[in-house]
Amino acid sequence: MVSVPTVDLRTWRTDGSPAVVDRALRTAGFLLVSGHGIAPDLRAAVRAQARVFFRLPEEDKRPYAVEVGGRGWLGPGAEANGYAEGTETPPDLKESLSFAAEGPGEDPSVGSEWFAPNTWPAEVPSLRPLVTAYLARMRRLSDGILELLGVALGEGETFFTRHTTRPTWGFNINWYPDLRTAGSPRPGQFRIGPHTDFGTVTVLDRQQGRGGLQLFTDEDGWQNAPYDPDALTVNIGDLMAFWTGGRWRSGRHRVLPPPVDEPAEELMSLVYFYECNPGTDVLGIDSHRYLREKLDAIRVR
Repeated sequence: MVSVPTVDLRTWRTDGSPAVVDRALRTAGFLLVSGHGIAPDLRAAVRAQARVFFRLPEEDKRPYAVEVGGRGWLGPGAEANGYAEGTETPPDLKESLSFAAEGPGEDPSVGSEWFAPNTWPAEVPSLRPLVTAYLARMRRLSDGILELLGVALGEGETFFTRHTTRPTWGFNINWYPDLRTAGSPRPGQFRIGPHTDFGTVTVLDRQQGRGGLQLFTDEDGWQNAPYDPDALTVNIGDLMAFWTGGRWRSGRHRVLPPPVDEPAEELMSLVYFYECNPGTDVLGIDSHRYLREKLDAIRVR
């Protein structure tokens, strides 16, 4: 089992957690966080309503279809995360509902790309208020995590959050259907192929399963990710690794294909990608140009 510490966000300023965080992010790039304040009932309600959408006939979902980076439904075969590493893998065995930051941007050209309106499925009207409530909590939580990371890096609580006054974010509800729905995996095919996330910090509410999350470290290779139903999983992405000058590593991970001996296993993850303000210079890297290039890279054409 990969060593991934659990940090209580209510007490990290007094219990020595910053040093623990620094060590973990230098090896696996992952943490578990407790004391996050996101109610289990809200997480369960988002999943329940999203499941209503995913179980609709394909012809009802098709009007919401978008490509990677869009706001709407990413259907089967739309995405292959292994492409980000330059690996020609089969498409990922998943479907997603994708949402992102809304509202006018300070620069109209930035606003049209990164702050466009979301698409909400008319067939599931109760999904919108639930997701909106969840996202408001995620924004506050993510800034709190960035404060912890700033201290862990030895730079102070506002080192990262001074760049999140007008941040972009993405939110994917990933549905990993059972084997009977997805079909038998092809060689080298995963629910999500091996990759590192591209941005700043990812906050993941996941379910445990045989076809679940695995982490990679140089010391241990691929190992099952530790799981705590009361904790959220946090990993840093490429931009955060760049920001630290390579001190911390972007957490490499994958989601295993549906298990052959448990053909009915179905999982759903709530994945929040929190980014900095558009135009932020990360040690010479244009943050959002990098994000766009990576999103374009994993699109199946």
